[in-house]
Formats: sequence, structure tokens, C-alpha cells
Amino acid sequence: MRIGTRRRCYDASTIGAGQPVMVTPGADGIKEIVPPLTDADIESLKAGDRVRITGVLYTARDAAHGRLLPLIDAGKTLPIDVRGQIIYYTGPSPARPGEVVGSIGPTTGSRMDKFTPKLLELGLKGTMGKGHRSEHVKQAMMRHKAVYFGAIGGAGAVLSRFVTKVEIVAYEDLGTEAIRRIEVEKFPAIVVNDCHGGDLYQEGMAEYGR
Repeated sequence: MRIGTRRRCYDASTIGAGQPVMVTPGADGIKEIVPPLTDADIESLKAGDRVRITGVLYTARDAAHGRLLPLIDAGKTLPIDVRGQIIYYTGPSPARPGEVVGSIGPTTGSRMDKFTPKLLELGLKGTMGKGHRSEHVKQAMMRHKAVYFGAIGGAGAVLSRFVTKVEIVAYEDLGTEAIRRIEVEKFPAIVVNDCHGGDLYQEGMAEYGR
């Protein structure tokens, strides 16, 4: 199990401690959030909100989701507790010497659409990737109070600068698609779909189509 670390400027004792934090936007209008997230946190987010995430994210792509689904269907315990958490759809490249992680850009969120509703039902509060989500997933986010964050596509090397620690926690045999627990500091993202039915893609097209 490989672990990379970088100096952290936030209080790591709050991570996973069950003390969710939603900070009022500052002068730049960006919301600072710390998982685990509550229903109230999710309700306060709207499509188009810019956020910075500090704390724990879990990474998982197609192969890992393909292993989680049979466990959910069988009522078995998952290798990670998804309640209140955010899953980032990414498969990081290997870290260069002296670095925590390699490029860690998002993959297409719709590839996980068939898995997402069941994870939301278990308490997952956020997913993060690039591109749109299906109507089925958007309805599930409204029903279970969850959001979909968009990360910057094509900028994986830049996003790696916000990662302070990486640890494989499940399915190491999947290589880059293993489930990782990563700690991030002010990781930039934007709310694409909120729990109120807001959709940044649809709203953006309507605005600029006028």
C-alpha cells in the first residue's frame, strides 16, 4: 500500500471526525467545504457555486464501481464508508519522485451513472467528474440530497498541487483505478447539479442562447 504525503495547513484532526463545515462565501464568492457533508450542507449549495474542498475525497472509476455494485446488491459492507463523503471520478497517474501524486484530472461522470443512485441511497453526498449526468442520476440527487461537482478537465497536473496525501484503501490490483483515500487542501470545483434540480449545463446554455 503506497502512501504519499505533503505538508498540510489545515487541522487534520477534523477530517472524518463527523464535524461537517460549510463556510459562508468570502469576498471572492467561493464556498469552503469540508466533508463529511450533511443534508443542510448540500441544501446550501446551488448549481454554479464555486467551491474549495479541504479534507478527504475518495477516488473511484469504472472498475472500482463495478466491484462495489455487487456488494451493494448483496447487502454487504463496502470497503469504504460513503456516508457524507465525496467520490472523485479519477485514476491518478504515478507520482514522480518527491511528489505526492501524478496527474489527477477528472473522468467523465456519466460513465458512472448506472452505479451512482445506489451509492447515493447509502448516504454518498457528492460525486465529482466532468461532463453531464443522466436524468436518472439527477433525480436521485434530488431524492437523496446530493450534488455533482465539476472538476477542471485537462488540468490534472495543476489539480495535483491541491493533494496532500494519497493512500490506496481498496482494490490495489486495479492499479490506477484502485480506490484511494486522498486528502486535499482547497481543491477547486464547481457545483454542476444541485439537490434542487439545478443544472449548470442547462442553465448556461439557456443563458448564452438568448
